[in-house]
Amino acid sequence: MTREEKNQQIDELAERLKESDVVYLADIAGLDAAQTGMLRAQCFKNGIRLQVVKNTLLKKAMEQSGKEYSGLYDTLSGNTSLMIAEKGNAPAKVIKELRKKKLEKPLVKGAYVEEAIYLGDDQLENLASLKSKEELIADVIALLQSPAKNVISGLQGSGKDKIGGLIKALEERAA
Repeated sequence: MTREEKNQQIDELAERLKESDVVYLADIAGLDAAQTGMLRAQCFKNGIRLQVVKNTLLKKAMEQSGKEYSGLYDTLSGNTSLMIAEKGNAPAKVIKELRKKKLEKPLVKGAYVEEAIYLGDDQLENLASLKSKEELIADVIALLQSPAKNVISGLQGSGKDKIGGLIKALEERAA
């Protein structure tokens, strides 16, 4: 690979890293062709881009991206595969699913999710339990709607007699 080709690959990687908030580094060394095919199929199905990269090129791309990936630099040794996704927990869920099929790999070397760094395969459970932005927004909306729904259902289900009692109790509190 010529210097020009390396620089082009670094620029492409840096652009991908700049655009993504979810980056996993995994070790898939030792997987046979069928297992690698299964991993690639699962990644494609879940909207994850999987790419085997050279550590030195990836490090340079991380430095160029403008994001703080320095916590992941120590993981850049041996075989490294880059998993880029939209949802923070998608790669972890794919890895867990493959582990259920008795595969020992891929191993999580590290992950960058929404500016947080996770190091090591022992973080797999934490990564898999992360909620997406959409899920968090739905939880907040549900929490905000809950008190209003309780009041409305209490007013609707209790009848006119209870509404009068409720108003009287509120008047007594105010006095």
